[in-house]
Amino acid sequence: MLSGGVMGLLIAVGVILLLTIYFVGIYNNLVTLRNRFKNAFSQIDVQLKRRYDLIPNLVETAKGYMKHEKETLEAVIKARNTALAASQRAASDPGEASAMQGLSTAELALAGSVNRFLGLTEAYPDLKANSNMLALQEELTSTENKISFARQAFNDAVTEYNTSTEVFPNNIIAGMWRFQTAALFELSEASQRDPVKVSF
Repeated sequence: MLSGGVMGLLIAVGVILLLTIYFVGIYNNLVTLRNRFKNAFSQIDVQLKRRYDLIPNLVETAKGYMKHEKETLEAVIKARNTALAASQRAASDPGEASAMQGLSTAELALAGSVNRFLGLTEAYPDLKANSNMLALQEELTSTENKISFARQAFNDAVTEYNTSTEVFPNNIIAGMWRFQTAALFELSEASQRDPVKVSF
């Protein structure tokens, strides 16, 4: 028969072991959720890169037809390069507030310049009828839709992660192990919520 002191020690060790297992489970869940939102951002990154690759092809196709629109064409490429740099920064630390804000701002500028460019193409019937231009515009539309879906998946994963870091007792583990809240990939302006308008 065990003495009261030994029994008390076994109970204390058992409680400590259960608490340790519980807190390890919380830690592992936070790591899983953080990795999930980082993976979700990588899906956005793939689609953004696809769009960044399409834009120079669109501009190159239009150059021959839009000789008097050099400023607009250069503005599109400049906005594309800025957005690409912002995307690379955000990809290095998805969810970091300033990187996500920079990406959102750059994407807003890019969407505006692409919309202006596509609006100008309306004045060039031969360009609108160009099969290469039509194929590129179709690809751009498809890519924009994929970006929207990927952005939603990322924001859902970030929200789940942030909620988990803020609820008790997870917030204790999150604070001890420096699980920072992640920023959503929010759109700065209502107009940016609409995909780039591509007309055929």
